[in-house]
Amino acid sequence: MKKPLALITVALCMAGAAQAQAVRTERNMSLELANQIAAASVASCAANGYAVTATVVDRAGSVRAVQRADLAGPHTLGASEQKAFTSASAKNTTLAMMENAQKNPAAANLVHIPGFLLVGGGVPIKVGNETIGAVGVGGAPGGHLDEQCAQAALDKVKDLLK
Repeated sequence: MKKPLALITVALCMAGAAQAQAVRTERNMSLELANQIAAASVASCAANGYAVTATVVDRAGSVRAVQRADLAGPHTLGASEQKAFTSASAKNTTLAMMENAQKNPAAANLVHIPGFLLVGGGVPIKVGNETIGAVGVGGAPGGHLDEQCAQAALDKVKDLLK
């Protein structure tokens, strides 16, 4: 009798574990935080004389906030959104992805994924190791400068990302 009872107990524990994994809890950013990140990105670039657009997306790549400087070119809107989408999707900076694609022929095919833009300026937004979204910046004279503005914005709100 003890063996069947033990087997039933193990089976019930395994079923409970499987059910617990079926529904997940995920962290998301508020609209207020998304707007703060976008505004801080634009302000950081403006302080260096760059008119940019910053787009913040959630973990699924959906737009949460957009800020466009008065003199930012029309192309910066699409570029910032694609950089944010790419970064959120890959959970990596677009600058690192671009550099990897340049060095690794297999990764060069990433440019063919719809919506991906492998140019610096996309930075994941993380709480610990969990990516909850990304910010993309477009319009500075170089993707590395776009990325600096995005990173400066995330540094500004780092205490809120806990």
